[in-house]
Order: sequence, then structure tokens, then C-alpha cells
Amino acid sequence: MSSTTETAAGAEVIPPPVTATIDGIEVTVPSGTTILSAARSIGLQIPTLCDHPDLKPVGICRICVVEVEGQHGLQTACTYPITRPIKVMTTSATVRKARRHIIDLLLANHYGDCNTCKRNHNCELQSLAAEYGVDTFRFGRPTEPEYVIDCSGASIVRDMNKCILCRRCVRACNEFQDVGCLTIMERGAKSRVTTFGDKALASSICIECGQCIVHCPTGALTEVDQTNEIWKMIDDPTKHVVIQTAPAPRASIGECFGLEPGTPLTFEMNTAIKMMGFDAVFDTNFSADLTIIEEGTELLLRLHQALVEKSDTVRLPLLTSCSPGWIKYIEYFYPEMLDHLSTAKSPQQMFGAVIKTYYAQKKGIDPKDIISVALMPCTAKKFECNRPEMTASGFKDVDFAVTTRELARMMRESGIDLPKLPKTNFDDPFETPTGSGIIFGATGGVMESALRTVIEMVTGKKVEDFYVHADIIPVRGFEGIRLAEVPIPEVGPVPELLRHLFTDFEWLKGVTLRVAVAHGTPNARKVMDDIKSGGFFSTCHFIEMMACPGGCLGGGGQPIPTSPEIRAKRAKAIYSEDAHYEVRKSIENPQVLQIYREFLQGGPCGHKAHELLHTTYTRRGKFMP
Repeated sequence: MSSTTETAAGAEVIPPPVTATIDGIEVTVPSGTTILSAARSIGLQIPTLCDHPDLKPVGICRICVVEVEGQHGLQTACTYPITRPIKVMTTSATVRKARRHIIDLLLANHYGDCNTCKRNHNCELQSLAAEYGVDTFRFGRPTEPEYVIDCSGASIVRDMNKCILCRRCVRACNEFQDVGCLTIMERGAKSRVTTFGDKALASSICIECGQCIVHCPTGALTEVDQTNEIWKMIDDPTKHVVIQTAPAPRASIGECFGLEPGTPLTFEMNTAIKMMGFDAVFDTNFSADLTIIEEGTELLLRLHQALVEKSDTVRLPLLTSCSPGWIKYIEYFYPEMLDHLSTAKSPQQMFGAVIKTYYAQKKGIDPKDIISVALMPCTAKKFECNRPEMTASGFKDVDFAVTTRELARMMRESGIDLPKLPKTNFDDPFETPTGSGIIFGATGGVMESALRTVIEMVTGKKVEDFYVHADIIPVRGFEGIRLAEVPIPEVGPVPELLRHLFTDFEWLKGVTLRVAVAHGTPNARKVMDDIKSGGFFSTCHFIEMMACPGGCLGGGGQPIPTSPEIRAKRAKAIYSEDAHYEVRKSIENPQVLQIYREFLQGGPCGHKAHELLHTTYTRRGKFMP
């Protein structure tokens, strides 16, 4: 609610601050501040279930009710704006009784056993019930499920028997992600969360991003759990089980063990994984670097087609393709623009193809006996590894994608206290970590990694000559959309890695690369609509797109809860790790250069690289099967 007014001349007037008294404590806040925000500013905690820092307040759950002097009935603290001096009581007998009744009523419709729920000990309803001393079901409880569990999707399971109708998932899907897969059907006591047309998730326009999961306060939404299948493979002596670990989980998995967000546990995690029985643990940074070289080369090829060959069929801007939620989003909402996507696979899928070909050959292992697991911050990665085109190795390239939450559960099941473990390096032949790979986990990281490599390949100079410490600050940050221009005042000789494609870079001399970064699908929509209308973004050369807020570190497979503050702490950890790596550019990764010499002899974007590391996409559109 806006608290500003306008004068007769049209000038905006901001009302003066207002002083309120909450539980006897005076607090002065800007006019229009909600009671909930004001209370939090002075350290008072008012319980909520429908409120979330990522979402607009709606006052649905009524748990945050308070007494406001002079007002009839209780008021919702999350939506009540303070526009005049008021007195508020947040813990009176009336308030406590009302909250207890609401909790009891919610439990009366809540089917399921807390002990077997994935959100046990991390459920907001469970915590409130304990806080308010709920030790009996005063209004009874369901003894049979009312709804069939929807496990049709590759990534997300919906159990509406545990839904409390807070609508956080609906709001996350609609206002936060701008997808519109989830909605409310029926009214009153018959209300329920479902998909458009009441279809199963697999038949909806779900992009599998998992933001509904990380915003759900209960166990109504969870990831498809594959941990039992992985344990079975680990226990099979005929299987060689390997795992690749993405950057974002390293900055967040500590949260599952009580640590502050942004506590990096990269090498402690390696130790835990080996203790669990995995045969090898690899760094997804390797394939992130591989992705950058393939994607960067593709960008140069498209620029050559546009600037030198004057092709009218080349598609610019080139859009990144490593976020599977974003890929599914463009397949649904902008299928006519798929040609703008880079054909380079995501790091997860590149690594899967490399493990079952190059690695299998080096180790003398039959690829059918290799089980490839990927630790990812993203639920959509489960869908991605099951795409039918992801079999370039002749097998399913990645067998299982597990979320940060799943791996943490596996560690606890193994009796592992992760923060107390010693450090262990990654296994060869993919053990060299790079800064460019690690920053893939944050929004802008793919762009910064690409620019570090492309600048050095084109100019023949160190990127540090242009940006202090190779930190390309203009593409960093949490603004929804960021723009940057990268001038190329001079060019150098073509590096050996690209001589099969270019004889010189003179055609790039004096060119200014226009790049952009967008995270969260609402911002992706703005960019795509602008490109379609011939706006500024249509003049860009390269745009990074990420489906989730903050990029991978805000993925749907990350620890719960999530918030802007938590995501910022994770990003800080990622950039701090980047700053301490000796190798900070993809082009300098010795293992990446070695694989081109030994295995991908055709070089970046060559025949072998295209066969294993590139892919195509599906024109889905918004239709209902």
C-alpha cells in the first residue's frame, strides 16, 4: 500500500514517520510500514505462515493476528499499515487463544505423519504447533488421505493432503516466477491448490524450478527423492559410482547442519562423499569451464557470421543455456525464439557425457557400469538429466541429479557431521578448481566467466589488464536485469585452440560487445518481450538467463528457508572462493586443455565436441495434452 500523496501541483509528498507502541515498546517507522515489519525491527517475533520475504503480504493464514487498540476484532500484522500512532498487543490472551485455534484447525485438515515427512524438524506448521503447546488434536485429524499424491513429474512431488492453503506456492509460481502453473480451484472450505485445468504436473507448464518447494512452509511440495536408488548403486560392487558437485551447494549445505548461510564446505563435502561410499568425486567447475569455452566459441562464430559474413539467418543475441528451468521456460513461452539459445549443454550434462566416454576410456571401465550422479542446487536438473536427447555417450549421460537437501539427508543417514570433517581434494583427472567455474553459482557468474575467457582469447592480453583482479563488477549484483558494454580496442593473434575456426580477429577490433544478465523468469520475460519488439536487448550480443532468483544459489533444491539475505550470503561465499583460487579463467584450466588435446581433437565446436557437448531443444508451447 502506498502512503504517498500528491499536492494540487502534482508533486509527491511523503508523510512524516509514525510512532507506534508495540507491546509497550515505542518504535518510529515510515508511514505505511506494516505492524509485522515494525515489530521485527525491534526484535519482536510475530508468527506467520503465509508471509515470506520474497512475496507480497496477503494476510491469508491469520496466524499473525494482533490486537490494535480501538479496532474491532483482531488484525493481521502482515497487512496492517501503520499510518497513525497506534498501540498494538501481539501476545495478549485473546491473541494467543486465536492463534492456538487457527493452528488446531489447520492440523484438523492436515493428513500425514511428521516422523516420515521430509520436512520433519524443518516445517513451519510443526514448529508453531510445538511453540503453542499443541499436544492433542482438539478438532480431530484426517485418518485417510483426501488427495492422490501427484508424482507424475520428474522433479517435484505434490501432496495436497499436507497443504495448509497459505498460497505461498501459488504466489511463488505466479508473482515471483511469472509461470502461472499453480492456481486455486473452488472456493471456501473446498479450496485447493492445483494446476491450471487440474492436470498432473507432468501435463502442465511447470518449468520444474522448485521455487514452490522452497517457499512452501510444510511438506506439501518436495523434490522427487532418488536417494534410495543411489544407495542401491553404491552398495552394488559391480557399479562404479561417481558424483560431480556444483558450486552453489558448497556455499549452502552447511545450513542443513546448523551453520550460517554462506559457510563454504567444498572440501569437507568431498570427505563426506567418500565416506558415504562414492568411488570418485569430481568438480563441476571442470565442465563449467568446458561450457564456457564451447559457449564462448559459439558466440565468436555467431559474431563472425553477423559482422563478416553478413548472414541474415544468424540469431543474436546468443542466450545462455545452462539453466534447465530457463530452458523449459523458453520452450513453453517463446518456442519461436529457440534459435537464440546456445547449443552448448549445461555443465551437468557435459560432465555426464565426458564421464561415460573420456573418463571411462582413461580408467578402463565399461560405461554401462558407471553410475553418474550430479549434486545440484536445482530441482529442474532432475528433469534435465531425463531428457531423451541427453544420451550422447550411448547411455543416459547423468543417471541421477540430487539436490543439496537430498545429499545432506544422505550424510545424516551415514552419521556424518559435515562441518567437523577434514578436507579432501577432488579426484583426477578433473581436480583443478577454477574461479570461473565457481562463480557459475551466482547470477552474472556465467557471463563473467565467459567474458574473462573471450577477452583473453580475442585480445591476447590478460583480463586483469582491463578489470582489476579479473573481477568484472558490472555483471555482478542482484538487480533483476543488468547491462554492460565491453569494448574491444585491440585484438591479438588467434590462440591455438581456435585456429581451426579463425585466421584472425581483426574483424572484432573496435567492436563493443553489449551483454546483459537476467535472473528470475519475470525478468527473462521482460528481456524476451523486448527482443521480440526490437528494443534495446535485441541489440545485445550475449545475454545470461537464469530461472531462479540470484541464479543457482537460489535454486529450488537449496536448503530451506530462502530469502534475499540468505541468497546474498551464499553469493558472498562463492565470490570469496573465486578470489582465492590460483586459476580463475576457463582458458587456463589444464584439464580442460588436456581433454581437447587427447579427446576432443576437433577443438571447441568441432565435430566431436558437437556430438558430446551440444544439443537441441523442444518447441513445447503452452498447450494442454
